[in-house]
Amino acid sequence: MEKWVRANYQPNLPLGEDGRKITACAEHLALARKAGTEGMVLLKNAGKILPLAKGSRLALFGKGVFDYVKGGGGSGDVTVSHVRNLYDGLKEEKGLAEIYEPLADFYRENVKEQYAGGAVPGMTVEPEVPAELFAGAAEFTDTALIVISRFSGEGWDRKSVRYEGQVSDEGHQSELSEKIFQNSDFCLTNEEAALVAKVKEKFDRIVVVLNVGGMVDTSWFIDDENLPAVLMAWQGGMEGGLAMADVLMGKVSPSGKLSDTFAGSLDDYPSTANFHESPNYVEYTDDIYVGYRYFETIAQAKEKVNYPFGYGLSYTEFSIEPIWSGEKDGTIYVTAEVTNTGSFPGKEVVQLYYGAPQGLLGKPARVLGAFEKTKELKPGETETLVLTIPTASMASYDDLGKVQKSAYVLEKGDYHFYLGNSVRDAGLLDFVWTLDENQVTLQLMEKMAPSQLPKRLLADGSFEELPQRTPNDFMENGLGWPDHNPEGDAPAVRARTRYKLWSETPEKKIMLIDVAEGRASLDEFMAQLTDLELAELLGGQPNTGVANTFGFGNLPEYGVPNFMTADGPAGLRIAPQCGVCTTAWPCSTMLACTWNRSLVEEVGAAAAKEVKENNISFWLTPAVNIHRSPLCGRNFEYYSEDPYLAGEMASAMVLGIQSQKIGATVKHFACNNKETNRKNSDSRVSERAIREIYLKAFEIIVKKADPWAIMSSYNLINGHRASENKDLLTGILRDEWGFNGLVTTDWWTKGEHYKETLAGNDIKMGTGYPERLMEALEKGLITRKDLEVCVERVLKVLMRAE
Repeated sequence: MEKWVRANYQPNLPLGEDGRKITACAEHLALARKAGTEGMVLLKNAGKILPLAKGSRLALFGKGVFDYVKGGGGSGDVTVSHVRNLYDGLKEEKGLAEIYEPLADFYRENVKEQYAGGAVPGMTVEPEVPAELFAGAAEFTDTALIVISRFSGEGWDRKSVRYEGQVSDEGHQSELSEKIFQNSDFCLTNEEAALVAKVKEKFDRIVVVLNVGGMVDTSWFIDDENLPAVLMAWQGGMEGGLAMADVLMGKVSPSGKLSDTFAGSLDDYPSTANFHESPNYVEYTDDIYVGYRYFETIAQAKEKVNYPFGYGLSYTEFSIEPIWSGEKDGTIYVTAEVTNTGSFPGKEVVQLYYGAPQGLLGKPARVLGAFEKTKELKPGETETLVLTIPTASMASYDDLGKVQKSAYVLEKGDYHFYLGNSVRDAGLLDFVWTLDENQVTLQLMEKMAPSQLPKRLLADGSFEELPQRTPNDFMENGLGWPDHNPEGDAPAVRARTRYKLWSETPEKKIMLIDVAEGRASLDEFMAQLTDLELAELLGGQPNTGVANTFGFGNLPEYGVPNFMTADGPAGLRIAPQCGVCTTAWPCSTMLACTWNRSLVEEVGAAAAKEVKENNISFWLTPAVNIHRSPLCGRNFEYYSEDPYLAGEMASAMVLGIQSQKIGATVKHFACNNKETNRKNSDSRVSERAIREIYLKAFEIIVKKADPWAIMSSYNLINGHRASENKDLLTGILRDEWGFNGLVTTDWWTKGEHYKETLAGNDIKMGTGYPERLMEALEKGLITRKDLEVCVERVLKVLMRAE
């Protein structure tokens, strides 16, 4: 097939063998199911109640049995042909389990009625079970499964605040959530708590299944002997119910590990106190002490943890034995032998943490430095793994000049290492790496420093004051701000005058294919474009085919195709009215909990094939913002509280996607950790925390996976809109990290187009405003060269596409 045929002509040509379509094919559904089983985390299994024996009699409680949530809402939603819940999974194989059907019928009909009344999955009310059904179920079996489901989405947070004079969310989902979840959806509702209490009265063997997209309350079951088994089943995509059954019935041993810390209550997370302090800003006073970095470091915080980062049980047991540890040529090496010492096949995740000396900067007690997952080991089988940590990656950023300003520094002292299968269970190794003097690993310049962050947390639990500066006036605009609200603006369809298909004296133009095939330079190509044609390339283009998020490029006079984009990250998102159903994969948090790079890369490649088959060129995924707070409504799209784990897993996703010549678009760059008033909220955060926590996953992805595109976020960062932030988009992303892709805004930002162009934001979506760029050009606020710099980056990336 010739280059750009799909983009130019939209042929819906199947990519599968023998002319079959691969979109939502059986192989992809099987892979989604496999990824689901590997991402589930077994939190509790007292008395080894799990796995359930084949043929077990079961009573299924909770609307979540049928009110299954495959994933989150907004851009993370997917149009599918079907969804498999837990009941489907248990009934898929004849004789797998025997279900008390009258109770199942009750829940099925109740959920059906709530959906008919306008409810959506995960936003239904837990019904009261009639007494006769409880009695019948208890007579039928002594084993009960309770399923709790949750839903959240883009544009609203899991515990909302309606600020005076402002709408707190898009679509008023938070108002509905407030009615259903009396204490936020982090906790059980009153109705769910009553159900759990009644089930405990009637049944001896109880398994809790959590169909959720993020951190939830675990205090109600962690120490309750009457609730012996709990499976964190996450949101497993369209085949998630089958994956649940695979794990519960022992077809697969759970091997997932938590990508977040599960504390006792919402108030135990340091981010909760000021999450909704103001509609206009969030102060990141917890600084670098996010997730386990907080709970493992700050005095008295450790005891507030119910389930630590990296935790997860198996149906078998493993021994992890360090064989050799040492340093060579700037890299720490640890070799470990992992042996399945139990009686069930399974996989284990080996995690290596380091503890740096506190020095003058202060450090977390432990930081994840490396991890590897074994293959499936049979009972008695051993695998040897080698884990590595570059010593430079253990450096801390000095933003105030305590050691050396604006530099990454390894402070002198002893560096200790811990090996195990969670942050808590990692044992101290004998090997110690010692530095006799401070070592600067990278000298940089100050960028993105805060002006209005008053203080930040230190390792000893105290706070230090930060310098206050004159805030940036982000409303300054050389063109003035138009009264027009850009929200929902679609790109213009440009008219073309009558022209000849052929001529005896054809006009000689350099076409983009000439550049792509080496017959002309990109400079020569751009030189023939007018200022307006350059400006047109810096904005979103009309939809074609099944796309609904617009395109990049679209200058047909010069052979520039209109390359379509599509939402992610849980699968290719196509509007239902198109009649195309795609694969809904497990949510990103669940993929992170697999700790399996190769599996996530396989998912990325499979999903990208569906993107390509449907004539889309850029997939708007992965999303890698940090799980700073359980309250963020979009955490299901993100991977982890830990930037290294998030960066490694998302890098695998990018590598998989781009192996199919489909552009990954990494988002939301950066510090987008709250959905309420997301387009105007200022994330106030120290330069150290920005670099060590909130940008680190992006940095890993850029350097490891070379993504084609990055999407800037809606929010402000230290008084500068992300899409207008030159320090972020040019200074750090390009100058420091060497990023050579394009940057697009998120859709319908509040930024001014010419200011975004000057900052290094190449494309404005969903539509550009070339007329504003022309006005800025006329007034001397921007130059043609500024336009050419962005256009060059855009065209270089577009030429990578097939």
